Amino acid sequence: MKIDHIECINLLFDYPSRRGFQSSGGITNSRVTSLVLVHTDGGEVGIGSAYSHPALVQLVVRQLSTLLRGHDPREVEAIWEKMYGWTRWFGRKGATMTALGGIDVALWDLRGKSLGKPVWALLGGDEPSCPAYASSLLWNTFDGLATEAVGHLERGFRRMKMRLGRDEEYDTGAVAAVRKAIGPQHDLMCDASMRYHLALAQRIGQTLADNRVFWYEEPFAPEDLDSFAALRSTVRVPIAAGENEFGAQGFRELIERRAVDIVQADASRCGGITEVRRVADMAWKAGLKLAPHSWSDAIAIVANAQVVAANPHALTVEVDQTGNPFVEELLVEPLRIQEGRLQLSRRPGLGIELNQSVVERLRMPNQLEVPDGWYSDMVFGQQDNQAAGPYRERI
Repeated sequence: MKIDHIECINLLFDYPSRRGFQSSGGITNSRVTSLVLVHTDGGEVGIGSAYSHPALVQLVVRQLSTLLRGHDPREVEAIWEKMYGWTRWFGRKGATMTALGGIDVALWDLRGKSLGKPVWALLGGDEPSCPAYASSLLWNTFDGLATEAVGHLERGFRRMKMRLGRDEEYDTGAVAAVRKAIGPQHDLMCDASMRYHLALAQRIGQTLADNRVFWYEEPFAPEDLDSFAALRSTVRVPIAAGENEFGAQGFRELIERRAVDIVQADASRCGGITEVRRVADMAWKAGLKLAPHSWSDAIAIVANAQVVAANPHALTVEVDQTGNPFVEELLVEPLRIQEGRLQLSRRPGLGIELNQSVVERLRMPNQLEVPDGWYSDMVFGQQDNQAAGPYRERI
């Protein structure tokens, strides 16, 4: 089996009237993701995905496709090192690491298919499922948040995550409203969207502890490790971060600084399944937990879930619930949640098949040009969609 070529397909989805959910970045107009398909000389195809600037992912994949032609795709770890070396000068973090990670996920899919085993089994897992949580609960009225939270429970979730970062009055009231709606027996996570300073984060942390919040995510920008480390020692809620970190070297710094309790490496961003495994091993040795971030598409969710299913110190996987067709429609067999667990396939590889009609419907017209808009985590073009104003504190 040899690699013939690697294909990158950028997908674009516009919310109705280009008005989706609202958060600290403004109103999200659209979503993007990049499919990465490794084609072999025997006609087998490995499926992966990458979540970054679509045009940059496209260009990196094109370069690596030429370099990897003729390589055995089953030599996953060796290929990872080759890709990292080839891109070191312009990579190591960001879009380049994300792009090679998309290829890595597809290679794991091919390795599993060639051996007739699911990836979760290749990684040492015993059963085809792992804990999952609903990720949504963006800015809304308190009644709206409560109704949405109950809906997640009705769809089989037992954990969920909400977004804060609006103002102190809203953040504390919203947490109390959701906790009351779901009761004490279900887990609630809170993402502060990098909007706090240390003193504010400590005050909010008290509210989160009082409401038995399961983890406290990204109160600060990823570069502010001093504040993360200071906060961790002063609040009674586990601190989580890592969706904006790349590669084992980035997570090594996060872990060695004792900045977090939970690392959130994402196969579709930080370097693929190979790199999430390395991060998981580092977390295990440091006595920390793993809970991968997944926000882009169903492939990323399934890829991250393979690692979670195989690691006893891995807590859960994230499942976007914002009406994203990359999550809800992209696979022939949609993601299935039962009693709070994502059900994985026993078929070889990732055990997934793309819905080609959805791929064609959502294919970006020009693979190197992204229409202007706010894309949840990325912004393109001159915007009249203003981000939220300064955070209003009580004191």
